[in-house]
Amino acid sequence: METLINFAALAMTTIVGLFSALALEALLLRGVFALMQPATAARRLAPPSIARGSQLVAKACSQAR
Repeated sequence: METLINFAALAMTTIVGLFSALALEALLLRGVFALMQPATAARRLAPPSIARGSQLVAKACSQAR
């Protein structure tokens, strides 16, 4: 009988440990995403080189006239 109680206590301790580890992992994952957010929020796209080339061609044509 005592062995059965010890086994049940061990099983309950393992389950509580599992759920606490999962909760801590989720909390840390949210924290990491919160820290990463400012790094991705201010991303600026570089202008395509074709658009810049078209501007240079238009400027050169207007100066040639």
